Amino acid sequence: MFRSIILVVLIGATIFAIVSNSKADNSIYRAGDTAPDFQLKQVSHNNNLESVQLSDLKGKGVMLNFWGTWCKPCEAEMPYMETLYPKYHDKGIEILAVSLDNTELVINRFIDKHDLTFPVLHDTTGEIRDLYKVGPIPSTFFIGPDGKIKEVVNGALTLEKLERSLQNILPE
Repeated sequence: MFRSIILVVLIGATIFAIVSNSKADNSIYRAGDTAPDFQLKQVSHNNNLESVQLSDLKGKGVMLNFWGTWCKPCEAEMPYMETLYPKYHDKGIEILAVSLDNTELVINRFIDKHDLTFPVLHDTTGEIRDLYKVGPIPSTFFIGPDGKIKEVVNGALTLEKLERSLQNILPE
């Protein structure tokens, strides 16, 4: 009798797990997919924006970079982003760096330390990280002017790779 009860509970748990996982959205966005829209508060006010909504940038190329101040590869690619930002911003590309840090204080210190001028957004709840199914950081989505993802890069970018990817999302 006891074994039968345990067997029924295990079968029930297995069926529940299978049904739950089949209904979950475990898709990962790839090149060609429409980039999910979001709105986040900007930490750096260098561009006089309170918040940024992705759909407001339609018609521009967008580099969407997920990072954290504790992440050494993330820190290593920030100077490359800062170097290329003025050149590509003038050509119609926006760089958005989405911080996954807990507090704005550490983000502001990082911004000041590296003299960042591109918009730095704060994903306070992890909602946007989850929306984009971001695993390891840094993770970068290159989004074309049409709102479609052109490329996804997991891991740190070199200056050369970053520039090639920005060239691929230039507005016409």
